[in-house]
Amino acid sequence: MSLSDTVAEAPPVPRGPDGQGRARRREPRTYDFRRPTKLSREHVRILQIAQESFARQATTTLTSFLRTGARMELVGIEQFSYDDYIATLPPSYFLAVFTLEPLPGKGVLAYPLDTAMAMVDHMLGGSGGDEQPNRPLTGMESALTGHLIERLLGELAEAFAAITPLQPVLDGVEYNPQLAQAASGSETVMVATFGMRIGSREPDATLLLPFTSFAAALNNAASPQLSESARHKRQRAYEALTERLGDVPVDVSVRFNPLEVPSGDLLSLAVGDVLLLRHAQDSPLQVTTNDVTFAHALPSNHRRRLAAEIVPHTAPGGKDH
Repeated sequence: MSLSDTVAEAPPVPRGPDGQGRARRREPRTYDFRRPTKLSREHVRILQIAQESFARQATTTLTSFLRTGARMELVGIEQFSYDDYIATLPPSYFLAVFTLEPLPGKGVLAYPLDTAMAMVDHMLGGSGGDEQPNRPLTGMESALTGHLIERLLGELAEAFAAITPLQPVLDGVEYNPQLAQAASGSETVMVATFGMRIGSREPDATLLLPFTSFAAALNNAASPQLSESARHKRQRAYEALTERLGDVPVDVSVRFNPLEVPSGDLLSLAVGDVLLLRHAQDSPLQVTTNDVTFAHALPSNHRRRLAAEIVPHTAPGGKDH
């Protein structure tokens, strides 16, 4: 995990497997230049609005389905690699994997397994007590949970409608995070952490979405909608900048073709030695700036000063450039 993986506006992190929140991380962390931050502040703000809307709608859905006090609220949004996200989860967990049609990739809605069992208990009229079995769901339990997940995915589609059209569909459920192949290990993912309350339980849930699937939509949503006058001002500024760039002075050199010389010969050079340039007398010189050759010239003079006359350059194939 690196500093680049965490977004400034979303410092909180997923709680531990026991459901207890860890203290906010304030200590410095190593910056990994191989994984630069991809979520900009504008991206986070856009996601925050959508995720908060999802949390409000999910609260209503959970309360209706479970017939008990329920709450879901956004805690933070973070950038992870998929492997780093999976590493934050305990070996036994409930992960609902879903597709994101028409976008590529898959998303994951994850929360503790005992919370999933408590939800089933509530839907069957139970109290959702503290002691819940630590096992995969049965066929009937899976059907009940699948119906709830599908409703939550519908709320997710509505919440993200302003960013991009979505038709998320439940693809499957995993109980071992290592088996949930929702993305490649190094893929950048966006993880929203939600604080939940289901009866007396207060677990955390995480919603994973692949960054590459939403990158274009987020960039479009982050682009400001300019008025006609604002566009004219921006165009005039662009034209003025382009015009002034033509007046910027740059260093220009006229040089012979580069020559490779053994380092031993260079070290042994003395006054009076002759260094063969191997540059034909009628061959044009190179006109360069910042080591980029942009023209060719022949030595000349102008008003008793040395000068360089720009000439066409004939390539080895015989074509002029």
